[in-house]
Amino acid sequence: MTTPHDILHRVFGFPAFRGLQEAAVAHVVAGGDALVLMPTGGGKSVCYQVPALCRPGTALVISPLIALMDDQVAALRQLGVAAGALHSEQEPDLQRTTFRELEAGRLDLLYVSPERLVTPAMQDRLARRQLALIAIDEAHCVSQWGHEFRPEYRALADLAARFPGVPRIALTATADPRTRADILHALAMPAAEMFVASFHRPNLHLAAEPKVGETAQLAALLRRHRDAAGIVYCGSRAKTERVAESLATQGHPAVAFHAGLPPEVKRAALGRFRSGEPLVMVATIAFGMGIDRPDVRFVVHLDMPDSPEAYYQQIGRAGRDGERADTLLLYGGEDIARARHWLALSAAPEAQKQVMRSRLEAMIALTETAQCRTQTLLACFGEHLAEPCGHCDNCGSPVALFDGTIEAQKVLSAIVRTGQRFGAKHVVDVLRGAANEAVARREHDRLPTFGVGRDRPERFWHGVIRQLIALGAIDVEQHAEGFRTLRLDAERARPILRGETRVQLREEAPAPPAAKPGRRDRTAAPPATPAEGGVFEALRAWRAAEAKAQAVPPYVIFHDTVLREIAAVRPATADELGGIKGVGTSKLARYGAAVLALVRAARAA
Repeated sequence: MTTPHDILHRVFGFPAFRGLQEAAVAHVVAGGDALVLMPTGGGKSVCYQVPALCRPGTALVISPLIALMDDQVAALRQLGVAAGALHSEQEPDLQRTTFRELEAGRLDLLYVSPERLVTPAMQDRLARRQLALIAIDEAHCVSQWGHEFRPEYRALADLAARFPGVPRIALTATADPRTRADILHALAMPAAEMFVASFHRPNLHLAAEPKVGETAQLAALLRRHRDAAGIVYCGSRAKTERVAESLATQGHPAVAFHAGLPPEVKRAALGRFRSGEPLVMVATIAFGMGIDRPDVRFVVHLDMPDSPEAYYQQIGRAGRDGERADTLLLYGGEDIARARHWLALSAAPEAQKQVMRSRLEAMIALTETAQCRTQTLLACFGEHLAEPCGHCDNCGSPVALFDGTIEAQKVLSAIVRTGQRFGAKHVVDVLRGAANEAVARREHDRLPTFGVGRDRPERFWHGVIRQLIALGAIDVEQHAEGFRTLRLDAERARPILRGETRVQLREEAPAPPAAKPGRRDRTAAPPATPAEGGVFEALRAWRAAEAKAQAVPPYVIFHDTVLREIAAVRPATADELGGIKGVGTSKLARYGAAVLALVRAARAA
């Protein structure tokens, strides 16, 4: 029997397993069920791909997205593994070929969607085949508590009865303890072994900022990441198109992606992103899950996600190559109020709304925390990080807190005295003693609160209002005419007004200075020397041409990290090249001569 270590080295080109991979692989190879939780980029796919090649038969992989299937299949074929996929966007000829390979027992792995799997025809075909294992990828989709719940996944509970004795492995990057328990229940896997790796990703720099000028804040980050790929998440389809168009007019290669676009437009955008082009994808949450591009250097949220699970899943698209990647979450009081408003209107059962409410409040706490942001995020998944991470904004620039009880009382009093009928701008105008027509016409310049906050800038008072919204002391009422008004939550505001509850507020950081034109931050480490840089760029050019000829993403041929090591080591023989991590037997046979020729040419230059 071929051993997992042999498969890992010979096929995948890796010298050893990482973390919990070896234990998970051994458990599944032996026929056990497993639930594997590892962060994006942590090597989850190895946990089912290696057992698939160790056990007899075809491994069935249930995957939620076509892009994910196609990337995985393309990468496996580069490794010499017989892999195929069945999905709705394939040409009929390719589907027929895949079915023939399945019937002949020539497939090591078959990727299908849950919708395709539950069809009677597919069930009959699989019943006639020997299955090595069943892998359920992105398993949080099976849970009613998961942030991307898909009802079709519930039918997967029947797999144990339909395919008795076949080990099942469920995998996800994001699941808190409640979601984990629900996954095991929904899949009827009560005896599954659980393998939970740390969710901590030291190469991700986490940052969150109040919205003080969304366009300028996004532009400042993009200036640091010119010629890099990134994702900008927006809360609505209209906003994705608006932001993408704005970025394009500023000279950034940007495209919009959301579920409402025509299929050919989405395919073109996805194709550009997978090609390795330095592209900014402006998207709703319809984009991102299952994207395997390793060199995404930044992820920006222009609107607040509704849970830490959704946030972690989306920032997990960045830095899969292990190099530094930046994340930025922009949030405001309106985001918080809007999320609470939609939750209140939800038709979900009260028990489910309670869970959704707790997750939303955890997300709000993550935005406003003055502590290590990574520690706060990991705590949402039941993980305790003993020391501050050192790679988040709060660690880099510690946040100062102050006793803001008096300032909070001024804001709450101004809202009450103006009749709880106005938005933040008018309340701030009253506090700062603005002599404008709107204030004078309503005689709000005669109120006791008029001008009591003129010693503080406008931005400060907007920050106090935002933080009081986050604390729940202020509600924002959305009116049909499109305007919003502030009103007090009596239960939480009254103790503050009476001085019974002290309020700790964050000091608002000054606006960041504009970056100098042309300045940029190369977050992916470049080769160490000019000579290595020349080899690296030559290898990248060769890889791009090879990927174009094969119509596959460049990163399924070799990751940048592999090309950098080749440039640094400059192997002279096939054995030396085969010793580099990520160069397995199949890739050595296919590309070894071309790569060694490039290295020899560099040596001779």
